[in-house]
Amino acid sequence: MTTTPPAPPSSDVAAATAIVRLNTAYTAARTLHSAVELGLFEVLAEAPATLPRIRERLGLHPRMAADFLDALVGLGLLLRDGEGAYSNAPATARLLVPGTPEYIGGTVAKSARHHYTMWGSLTEALRDGRPKSAGLADKGAMARLYNDAAATREFMGHMDAHNGFCGREVARCVDWGRHRAFIDVGGARGNVAAQIVGRHPHLRGGVFDLPALRPHFEEHVAGLGVADRVDFHPGDFFTDDLPETDVVVIGHVLHDWPVEVRQMVIDKAFRATRPGGCLVVYDQMIDEERTDPHPLLTSLNVRLVREGGSEYTVAEIRDWAEKAGYRVAYSVRVNTIGDDTVFVAARD
Repeated sequence: MTTTPPAPPSSDVAAATAIVRLNTAYTAARTLHSAVELGLFEVLAEAPATLPRIRERLGLHPRMAADFLDALVGLGLLLRDGEGAYSNAPATARLLVPGTPEYIGGTVAKSARHHYTMWGSLTEALRDGRPKSAGLADKGAMARLYNDAAATREFMGHMDAHNGFCGREVARCVDWGRHRAFIDVGGARGNVAAQIVGRHPHLRGGVFDLPALRPHFEEHVAGLGVADRVDFHPGDFFTDDLPETDVVVIGHVLHDWPVEVRQMVIDKAFRATRPGGCLVVYDQMIDEERTDPHPLLTSLNVRLVREGGSEYTVAEIRDWAEKAGYRVAYSVRVNTIGDDTVFVAARD
């Protein structure tokens, strides 16, 4: 007589399942990456399509295509009707079709081409402490990147996917009525500045960034209809002073650099801020208890990209701002895809 062994406790099964799914989370990520790289969501934005039609349009091999598409259905990115036609889910249509206002496919493409490979070297980086980003680790990296127009456009798409959500939150949670002008340091092609002036018509905005970005800036702000209200100020914060203004905005910049550079940039921001003005910093700041995994994983990502880079806590940015001469006003966690924190400090 045989007996059936007792089933393992359901809690053990749940814990093991969670670990295994975490272990294979890359499979879902790479499926999304490939969909963006293939242009699948673009094709389906034209009209729903059946498996044979999609295979024909994208050049997919029959051995893989059905599982690929149905996995995307299971992941909630596609819909499939009773006739076997696939279409974009509503969120996919809003967020993953190029040309839509909230398009975030640029950051998916960046992850697919660069970050995914870089993270494959995490174990090595944990042992040697060195970045694994192939040419992006030193302070001259951005200037080299911006000399390549195609690479610059890809990078701008990645940045705009994140700062598009940040811009509207910065426009919302800062008291802009007290000010008349601002400078966005490292503001790239003006995506955040455009959102701020769009919500606050009395403001004059500016972007301070490397000279090679000017044509990308001019094209983008013209497309957004704010070219007459946002100016470009070419410069390099390693060598140049910042333009005088009421508010200095620094977003997703400080985390790229070691502490001494962060302090130097904030010191320059203080000198550029008129009395009564303020400093606004946003980043994916680490909680004081260091228990939220998301900013910590982002911090690891920045450390893999660049020597000296990392996320930081509100206490750290408070210390840097006070050393520069600012008086800390407040910080607030905002609703962005990176759960960013906006930090505000005033100049008396």
